[in-house]
Formats: sequence, C-alpha cells, structure tokens
Amino acid sequence: MDRLNYQFEKLAIALQFFSRIPLPKSVTENIGAESNLAESAHLFSVVGLLLAIIPAFVWYVSTNWFAPSIAAGFAIAAGMLLTGGLHEDGLADCADGLGGGNTRARALKIMKDSRIGTYGAAAMIFSIGIRWAALASLSPYAGIFALLIAHAVSRATMTLAIKYSTYVRAEGIGKSVSSGIPTEQFTLTLATAFIIALLLGGGCGVFAGVIGFLIAGAMLLFLEKRLNGYTGDGLGAMEQLSEITILVILSACWAVA
Repeated sequence: MDRLNYQFEKLAIALQFFSRIPLPKSVTENIGAESNLAESAHLFSVVGLLLAIIPAFVWYVSTNWFAPSIAAGFAIAAGMLLTGGLHEDGLADCADGLGGGNTRARALKIMKDSRIGTYGAAAMIFSIGIRWAALASLSPYAGIFALLIAHAVSRATMTLAIKYSTYVRAEGIGKSVSSGIPTEQFTLTLATAFIIALLLGGGCGVFAGVIGFLIAGAMLLFLEKRLNGYTGDGLGAMEQLSEITILVILSACWAVA
C-alpha cells in the first residue's frame, strides 16, 4: 500500500507540473516545493496518456458536428488549455534563442525572455499548423489513437535529456529534473511509452514512436552543440518536435483516402 501511495504521489507531482488540472487539496498538501520531478520520470508517458484523454474526447465529439479541419482545431486548443501551452512556449523560446542568438550566452538570454519573437512565432505556427493538418486527415477513431500515442510517447522523449545531458541553468523550470535519472527508471520509461504505442497503434504506433524519439534525440544533440546541455525550454522543444513527428507519421499510415 505504501508503494502504491508513493507512485500516486509521483503521478500527482507530474500532473501538477505538466498541466493546469486542479488537484484536490488532499493530494497536493503532501507535495512540497522540494519535490523532485525527476523521480516521476517513469510516469511521464502515463501522464501524457491522461492529458490526451480530453483532447481526444473533444476531437471525437467535434467530428460528429463539424468538419475534421474544425474538430482538429478544437482538439489542439483543448490540449493547449490543459497544459497552459507549456511545451509550445518551450518550442517558441528555443526557436527565438537558437535562431537569434549567435553565442551560447546570447541564446540563453533570449530564451529567458518571455516575449515571443519572429522565430518563436514561426515555430508556433509550424507546430500548431502541422499537428492540425495531420489530425484533420484522420478518421474519428484513428484520431483518438493518434492523439493518445503522440501525447504519451512525446512526454517520454524528454527523459533522453534528463538521463544523458546536463541542465545548464542555475535555476529555472528544468531544475526539478536536473538531478537526472538512473538507467532502470529510464528503461521503464521507454518500455511504458512503447507498450502504449504498440497496444494503441500496432506496428505503425511503434514505428512512429521510434522516429519521434530519434527526432527528439536530434534536437538534444543540437542543444548540446549550441548550449552544452539542455534547458526547460529545450525539453518543451523536444516534446513538441516528437509530438509533431508522431502525428505526421500516423497520419501517413492511417489517413482517410
């Protein structure tokens, strides 16, 4: 029972970090400011799966009333409202910093600025637009599974940085994962992500997940080259690029003719 309570607490920590879902006081009162998000890393895919339920529901219901292109917009908006645009903001800040900063220090300074510049705006348009189009190409049921897989697996890709890279700031949103994770926890995270992909998407789901991880890994390598490590915004960028990739691949596999 104690082990179950421990896992539930770690799930609550991850939910509180990744979403704006109001958790009961009985749950949050045991979560202190010193809570280590890295200890919840093995549950990132589970959290992603849970956070995909509402967008998937909005998508399915909307397709009964509107054209797929409209329903897809509602679903993406629901997902962003649920997370407060956390990962989209990370992608935008990364695009501004890495696109506009010609030195490491300059890039980090730009990324810390809450204002969105040209590169960030373009990245946001790309992210929302590609996901919108990919989802709109799917049937109602295929769209549900695509959203569940994309949200679950893309959250797991962030553990690549937590395991193999270094957090480059003294403070910030990524500080809670800067302690890293052991190999066993990383392996469990991968296993959970690909079990979800297999059960919900079969071979296509696993293939999309593998490519999503590779794209996130490529982004991490770019962060290593430019910043000598990762930031919280970098984690958001990894998640977004992976989510986009997975939805695009699944739309290629499952798109309605």
